[in-house]
Amino acid sequence: MAPKTNYFKTMCNLGRAFGTARNRYELLDLIFQSAMETLQGKAACLYLIESGKEDLAPVAQRGLSETYFRSRESRLARKIVTIVKEQGFFFTRDAAADPKLDQPEAKKAEGIAAILAVPVNVKGRIIGVFCLFTDSPREFFEDEREFLMLLAQQGGGVMEHAHLIDQLRQETKLFFDLAVNFSGSLDVKEILDAMTKDLATALGVKAASIRLLDEGGENLELVASCCLSEKYLGKGPVSAKKSIAQALNNQKPVIIPDAATDKRVQYRKMNREEGIVTIMSVPIKTKERVIGVLRLYSAVKREFTPDEIKLVTALAYLGGLAIQNASLYLICQADMKNLKDELWSHRSWF
Repeated sequence: MAPKTNYFKTMCNLGRAFGTARNRYELLDLIFQSAMETLQGKAACLYLIESGKEDLAPVAQRGLSETYFRSRESRLARKIVTIVKEQGFFFTRDAAADPKLDQPEAKKAEGIAAILAVPVNVKGRIIGVFCLFTDSPREFFEDEREFLMLLAQQGGGVMEHAHLIDQLRQETKLFFDLAVNFSGSLDVKEILDAMTKDLATALGVKAASIRLLDEGGENLELVASCCLSEKYLGKGPVSAKKSIAQALNNQKPVIIPDAATDKRVQYRKMNREEGIVTIMSVPIKTKERVIGVLRLYSAVKREFTPDEIKLVTALAYLGGLAIQNASLYLICQADMKNLKDELWSHRSWF
């Protein structure tokens, strides 16, 4: 029979304590503390799914040694996520003897016996796993599992809130940096090179590039890039009709999940050799006319969020504005030169 526990009181105390926390890690620590004290756990840890990785990365914990937490042995196998998705939770009475778990000796040395893992959900999507560890083998009752799931939901909310704040700061910095470049330079190539670098860093992708249509509208000429090899950049002419043409024709962002096999991609073999998996191609427009594309290249299979797509689209629009302004500046320079020449010609008559 499950021990009588006042979960409602625990959640009320946790809610009050949230008001004193200064950042996400203090909030998570309060959640870990509630889990450990209520369920008699030795430690608790939050793991997040990393795109393209085979295991889950621990991001915050309470009760584990720093040596273990920072080591590869503390990572959680991705197959545990599959079990959590299917059953709603994962449980093992003795981690050192469970064949489904990796690094049993390391867990034994850390003093970990039973493990209860539940999903961390954000907007209906599992972003990680919340684990409670005990120092001796034991069972968990249904109400205990449900309580840990409730705490995991709180943890997911903390991470989502922190992600939104980070994203807002990131977007603000990107737009600020671009505005500084706009005001500080009339060299459009310098501006676009900086934009590709900043965007690749901010979104954590392998590389980025900007290509503009040539005068005949047949090929896409490279004008700026970041983190692509000379071999890849010199692969040959990039056809507007064969290289993700939908971004140009439909004037909308296009995501290519696998650039090495998708027939919409022109140089599939080169993408494989370059280590490019997913490509996002976004049209660059001046007024209503498409003049080129901004492309992001990921080294792992990746799903871009709607907010990320909107951000890249907005920056592509600003890139088009920079190109348009640079063109107007060059036209003005040419007009001024012609005007001066005409004035000098007129004065030479006297």
